[in-house]
Amino acid sequence: MPNKDEIAGKVDQMKGKVKQVVGDVTDDPQLHDEGVADEAGGELREGFGSVKRKVGEAVKDLGDRIKR
Repeated sequence: MPNKDEIAGKVDQMKGKVKQVVGDVTDDPQLHDEGVADEAGGELREGFGSVKRKVGEAVKDLGDRIKR
């Protein structure tokens, strides 16, 4: 199940894509570039969340093995 960082990262990516399209349609290169940055930041945040989740799962699995 995705954690809050993974979800927030996806949301940031979507916001970035929307800003890019709006920037293109309104001929606003600054808004387009802001969208690119938001999308990249969202990808980083999602990746961080994914790593955090995987580490948590590994720790939980290790704890379960120790309990046996």
